[in-house]
Amino acid sequence: MARGALDTIIYWMTAPVRAFGQSVRFRLIVGAAAIIAIFFSATLWALDRFFPADITANAPKLAALPPLKPLTQTSFIIAPVAVTLPAIQTALEKAAPRDLAGKSDNPVSTLLAKADVGITMGRGPIAVTGRNDGLVISTPVNGNLKVTGQVAAQAGNLTGALTGLFNRAIGKQVKTITSQVLDQHAEVHGNITITARPALTPGWRLEPNMSGQVSIDNGALSLAGIKIKVAPEVKPLIDREVNAQIAALQNRLRNDPIIERTMRREWAETCRSMPFGGGNTGLPEMWLELKPMRAAAAQPAIDAKAVTLVVGMQAQTRVVAKQTKPDCPFPKQLDIVPQLAPGLTVALPIDVPFTDVNKLLEAQLKGRRFPNDPNAPVEIEVRKARLGASGDRLLISLLVKAREHKSWFGFGATATLHIWGKPVLDREKQILRLTDLSLAVESNAAFGLLGAAAQAAVPYLKDALAQNAVIDLKPFAADAKKKIAAALAEFRQAGNGTRVDAAVDDLRLTGIEFDSKTLRVIAEATGRVSVAVSQLPSL
Repeated sequence: MARGALDTIIYWMTAPVRAFGQSVRFRLIVGAAAIIAIFFSATLWALDRFFPADITANAPKLAALPPLKPLTQTSFIIAPVAVTLPAIQTALEKAAPRDLAGKSDNPVSTLLAKADVGITMGRGPIAVTGRNDGLVISTPVNGNLKVTGQVAAQAGNLTGALTGLFNRAIGKQVKTITSQVLDQHAEVHGNITITARPALTPGWRLEPNMSGQVSIDNGALSLAGIKIKVAPEVKPLIDREVNAQIAALQNRLRNDPIIERTMRREWAETCRSMPFGGGNTGLPEMWLELKPMRAAAAQPAIDAKAVTLVVGMQAQTRVVAKQTKPDCPFPKQLDIVPQLAPGLTVALPIDVPFTDVNKLLEAQLKGRRFPNDPNAPVEIEVRKARLGASGDRLLISLLVKAREHKSWFGFGATATLHIWGKPVLDREKQILRLTDLSLAVESNAAFGLLGAAAQAAVPYLKDALAQNAVIDLKPFAADAKKKIAAALAEFRQAGNGTRVDAAVDDLRLTGIEFDSKTLRVIAEATGRVSVAVSQLPSL
């Protein structure tokens, strides 16, 4: 047999042996690779577990920023106080006397001698009507006029002379009664109308500006057959009594300290600090300080239902770390202004340390995986997040776990990325968004063993961060709204005949500032407050 043929036979006979040897070598290589991969992975796990990466490692140096200056905002509470006309009517009913009595100082001209002219009157229900030009108070009056005495001699001579021209018998008859005693009565009917144009004064008082008018029906009294009109004799007497009552009422009203007393009570209630943040909000415990500084009011407006005073309070507001007891001197004068727009505006500068902001940021980013693209060479999972500031930019440092997708083994590594961005407040969505993102130079070699695969993932990462590098500030807004609403609930406690309606309708974040340690969020709460008075204290 030729040697070539023998070699061929031997080759084919030993093929299984060779194949077995190659399989063994392949398995050995695969096994060794698996052991290496397991060892490598275990080593990385152990390093992560027992020697966690420092998130500040190789972080860019941050230039120190000057501390934020204390910021105090101006807030307003402007409330219409509507006093219903029925409340005014009830108070006047209790205060106004029901009976009026008096004697005339000018007894029926010269017709009577040794005369006594007296009147007793009683008033009916008081009606109160509101008009643009004032408050109209009216009541009917009814009573009696009593005339006692005797006809004067000169009246008899005069009357006889006059009547003699027409009928000498009447003249003689009149002359015969000049020495007789008379006791005459006549019913009197009329109406009293008082117009008030109330005005506030800087001295915390109300000037009623009342004026009265008396109208008497044309009744008549008969003396010896002669008709004497009652109104001219009665009206001066009623005018005098009504004017005396108006003067007394005006004096009580203009000296009544009810407006000042009520405002002092509300002033003291407003001057305080109340808890803010803390609890489960993710925010530190803070205090909202309210310090009223100025009081103003517009002149009363009158309509068909009520007399409305619009009273306003201007306060300084700030958020502080500890409870304070502000000093709020009550203003000596009330500022009278042409008009005030009712409403509630509370401005809140909230200073939050970056250590607390980091908790919010990490809660929002921890566990997130980027990018959301199955074709990306590397998947990155956020483990930790920190925030810093330098100049006009913020620095987000992310401790991430990166895992490559291109090899069979899916190697992973822990790295720290540093991303710069300019903060912009998205007022519509109430979030702090970072724009103009750039990866810090210190992050270029962060992934170590992943090398080129990790570098290829950077563009994906930047795009993902552009969408997700945000700080949700709605917890700030929600907590602020809740706490202010809780404070307003105390003012809603109704008193006798008083109902207070107060509510926070919205709270929006309007601005941000920061220094090296603190993020300041400026918020503004808006709402409404009104007071309805259906019962007045006794005048």
